[in-house]
Amino acid sequence: MTEELIDEFIYYLAVERGLAENTLLSYRLDLKGYLSFCRSYSQCSLEQADRNTVMSYLFQLQLAGCSQATVARHLAATRSFYKYLISEDTITKDPTTELELPKLTKKLPRVLTVAEMEFLLGQPSLSDPIGIRDKAMLELLYATGLRVSELVSLNMEHINLESGFIRCYGKGAKERIVPLGDVAARHLKEYLIRGRNKLITPNSDISALFFNQRGRRLTRQGCWKIIKRYAIKAKIDKEITPHTFRHSFATHLLENGADLRSVQEMLGHADISTTQIYTHLTKQRLKEVYNRSHPRA
Repeated sequence: MTEELIDEFIYYLAVERGLAENTLLSYRLDLKGYLSFCRSYSQCSLEQADRNTVMSYLFQLQLAGCSQATVARHLAATRSFYKYLISEDTITKDPTTELELPKLTKKLPRVLTVAEMEFLLGQPSLSDPIGIRDKAMLELLYATGLRVSELVSLNMEHINLESGFIRCYGKGAKERIVPLGDVAARHLKEYLIRGRNKLITPNSDISALFFNQRGRRLTRQGCWKIIKRYAIKAKIDKEITPHTFRHSFATHLLENGADLRSVQEMLGHADISTTQIYTHLTKQRLKEVYNRSHPRA
């Protein structure tokens, strides 16, 4: 019965709240872990669980080596689940009411300098369809700050090269319009002319923008591997992931005078506090320049 309640809750989050597939998967796994804890360690049901039960569960996660962010996510999932059960009159008490989410220390994201980014973007060879695709993909990531999941979900109908915009769907299926720079537009057009058609097979989903070598829609894992390969080739001594492009996009915009609200809108952040972490990065960069340049630093 309890598994059915979890299924109903996940369905509610998908339909009513429009949460992303990855979020739904995380919530399902977290709640199954909590349910298993209640049964095995506390030997109680969801209805019998109290504040100590939830706190013991979170403490066990910490002992298992889970990060602060992971523990906070587990609590958020459990709290949302109990609120849902209360609203459905399935239970009468919520043991998470007085529990607070752990305060998370925001880590400054790692970004590339403009010179490092330009060097990385110069790695793909334009002599074959794969290289042309990779060049367009990397330029598009840096030009728009898209999440990798948003990038691989792009369809042909989402691109408007004449107007210089793309339409994408972020977390919670929220639509946003992002400007597309001239350089990225040029390489994307080159890919559409010289690369994309050569990657399409009879079984391809022709609505997709980016394809892998087998003619299937490029996946998040495939994109990550491509970036990793070029990062190794560029020999840049930094950890580089698809999200590095997003972080660098935001930081370089702010360093060159973009306002925070515009960057927030382009990134698709629901809360501006999420975007503000990049202002800390730019301040840190200014301090480094000052310490390196001022005689009294």
